[in-house]
Amino acid sequence: MAFLTEHDKTYKTPEDICAHLGDDYARFEGAIVPPIYQNTLFVQPTEANGIEHTDYAYSRTSNPTVEIAERKIAALEGAEGALVFSTGVAAINTAVLHFVRAGSHVILVDSSYGCTMAFVRGYLHDRFGITYTNVDGSDPEEIRRAIRPETSLICLESPSSLIFRMQDLAAVAEIAREHGIGTVIDNTYATPLYQHPLSHGIDIVCHTATKYLGGHSDIMGGALCARREIIESIQNNERSLIGACMDPHQAWLLIRGMRTMPVRLKQHAENAAKVAAFLETHPKVERVIYPGSETYPQKGLFDRYMTGQNGLMSICLRGDADDARRFVSRLHYFQNGCSWGGFESLAIFIGDVRPASAPESGAKNLVRLHIGLEDAGTLIADLQNALG
Repeated sequence: MAFLTEHDKTYKTPEDICAHLGDDYARFEGAIVPPIYQNTLFVQPTEANGIEHTDYAYSRTSNPTVEIAERKIAALEGAEGALVFSTGVAAINTAVLHFVRAGSHVILVDSSYGCTMAFVRGYLHDRFGITYTNVDGSDPEEIRRAIRPETSLICLESPSSLIFRMQDLAAVAEIAREHGIGTVIDNTYATPLYQHPLSHGIDIVCHTATKYLGGHSDIMGGALCARREIIESIQNNERSLIGACMDPHQAWLLIRGMRTMPVRLKQHAENAAKVAAFLETHPKVERVIYPGSETYPQKGLFDRYMTGQNGLMSICLRGDADDARRFVSRLHYFQNGCSWGGFESLAIFIGDVRPASAPESGAKNLVRLHIGLEDAGTLIADLQNALG
């Protein structure tokens, strides 16, 4: 089972957890890097084979390499346990499935990840009659007013990954507890280093491990963290039955990526702060949306819940959509790509973002930037050249 051991709890800092938690040298023949258990099944003890005991049976349910990644993530989040998945959307949507039933109603922050919204508003609603209410989420009382007798889940993303809207986690968790409603948050932007929603009462924390947890744009994965009874239920039901588990080699690459995550995040943030400062003074940039900056509109919530920032931001450009597209096409070091969280800098034209629940809180002519690990001066020069 993917739960923290007493020895795991001796690692107190994120740097130590990322570097060494799970490195059981006695168990792994002194290997400084744990091996990949690239096998589907584990044979069970018999009189003939000499095996005295095994905790494993089939890698779809549990695997030693996979469990090291799960224990690291659980420790970083302050959770009793964690589960990893083949993709981030598999982790998030599995968490949603854990809380919904026939006739359920879901409250969904409408700046959430697009696939999460499509899963709830399209797939679950259209095929199974699950109802939903979109909310801006900035005001906890708006969420309270959206609650119905059949509400079973409040689904959050804070900060979101386009317009970086945040929610008051403790207030939402308290409202949910009052009504016996589950809470799920996509915590991918903050990472387990910089925000800990479980400590504020949220039930399940999800991550797209494809992003900063992996950090090298070479794996896809997801994770969720929660208390023991939730982890046991999902491990034996939703994840096992759907089969969206992470494979051992993918988990090994995730472990490798996590070893450098604290160092990488610091460099992403340092570069991004310099880039944001440059963009905020450029005449062709109407608005910079970067959590943690002095111009961030929800700085109070950021200071309350987050302890650091990363390399992801959005900018709203003056002019029209064609101007924004030309800006992206002129970039040299920033590649045009939809993901983020890897070593590389990326730019993608999004357009107008107008959340249905609060159109005025959206953004016009938006381009999302991921600030990578290249030299900050090089990146600023690239942006300057593209802006003209």
